[in-house]
Amino acid sequence: MFYRRKIIFALLEKFEDGLESTRLQKLVFLLTRMQKKPNYDFVPYRYGCYSYSLKADLDAMVKHDWLSTKGKSYGLKTVKRYYNELTKTDQDFVDETFNRYGAMKSDIITKHTYINFPYYATNSIIAEKILPKKVYERVNKARPNEKSTMLFTIGYEGISLEEYLNKLVKNNIRLLVDVRSNPLSQKYGFSKKLISNFCNRLNIEYIHIPEVGIDSSKRRELNSQADYDELFQDYKSTVLNETIEAQKQILELLDNYKRIALTCFEADNCQCHRTHLAEELEKSSSFSYELKHI
Repeated sequence: MFYRRKIIFALLEKFEDGLESTRLQKLVFLLTRMQKKPNYDFVPYRYGCYSYSLKADLDAMVKHDWLSTKGKSYGLKTVKRYYNELTKTDQDFVDETFNRYGAMKSDIITKHTYINFPYYATNSIIAEKILPKKVYERVNKARPNEKSTMLFTIGYEGISLEEYLNKLVKNNIRLLVDVRSNPLSQKYGFSKKLISNFCNRLNIEYIHIPEVGIDSSKRRELNSQADYDELFQDYKSTVLNETIEAQKQILELLDNYKRIALTCFEADNCQCHRTHLAEELEKSSSFSYELKHI
């Protein structure tokens, strides 16, 4: 049992009648704001803070027959209780969440999160309707609006799906360019279809350009930086020389979208081909922009 799922169980143990999905998302969000290292991260979505990973866990827990669903609400099915398996600190956070917000209806909790965490309301379709004008201005100010043309690179190793997506949102990236040769991942959310869908829901477009990737067979036995350096030397002398048209396509996309990000797996951009691709693009006579690794 993943520890993070025990948090969900512990919250539901407090609500005998179950929790409607939006309310549950908001309560878990408010609980994780108290944690030094949150069990779940969230993105700004249509109704405020939302965690795709939390939704995936809820779906899995229903599939395992641990939770019941009725309409849009979740309730406990398992007899086992998990509150006592939490750390004392997390028990206190569960109690505090219930005591502070347990009696609030979904619309009141939603408004509370918008007021206190305005960034997470920046994509909301109801924020302007439910917030006073002066308060809504805080949401406008929290909305990323940098428009200067910039090329970014980003990896998803070691971070959650939501943390990754927030980097895109906060940098106002309009297009994600997947430069993996094989856009599959065992990590939740990062295979081609899923990451494309998640980006689109946040008004970020997605495109896959496999030609500029590195074949997985060449990535074996990478045990040191020297191994990576040898791999990238080969990449520069072969793939980059053979994909001029694909590189022109990326430069055209940069001109059209203004703020795009090249993405692959590795957290350290020095150990990923996306850096060498970006530096090759930077050499173009038409490139006069900033390159930033995030």
